[in-house]
Amino acid sequence: MKTPTVLILPGWQNSGPTHWQSLWQQQAGYVRVEQHDWLRPLRGDWITRLEDVVLSVDAPVVLVAHSLGCQLVAAWAGISHHTQRVKGALLVAAADVACAELREVLPSWSPLVLKQLPFQSTLVVSQDDPYCSLARSHEFAQAWGAAVVNIGAAGHINADAGLGDWPQGQALLQHIISISDEPKDTPW
Repeated sequence: MKTPTVLILPGWQNSGPTHWQSLWQQQAGYVRVEQHDWLRPLRGDWITRLEDVVLSVDAPVVLVAHSLGCQLVAAWAGISHHTQRVKGALLVAAADVACAELREVLPSWSPLVLKQLPFQSTLVVSQDDPYCSLARSHEFAQAWGAAVVNIGAAGHINADAGLGDWPQGQALLQHIISISDEPKDTPW
């Protein structure tokens, strides 16, 4: 069994140098899915880019998504024919792009994709996320079939939350990697 490749999926405007996603990438060599336009993200473009990267990897994949990256995972999984390559996903602080504030600046992300993900996933939520209410986070988790981990009052679970390299998140990722079954009928 090949070691999975961990793909980092930042949200709108990318993850800065002190964001836990960037720190994980530096420390563990995870692969960031670079988007063509971080400031004006178009859902179709982001889906295509994720598909290209997933297809370029010769190993099982684990997705680590933050904010808009969580919506990317759902949208991609809703149309891709290659979801069997994904071993699991750690989804963190899903942004509610249907709320009025975000819908105006991210119009191509509506309607939301609220379908069961075809792979094991965990959604990490915060009680005071300014971009998604706790109730809405639970709606996303239920629709996606994701387990929920509530880490309390941690804002948008980003660099502003002061998490550093976020050891709790690393433990969740390692758990996802360890409990996920090897995908069936794959070339690796």
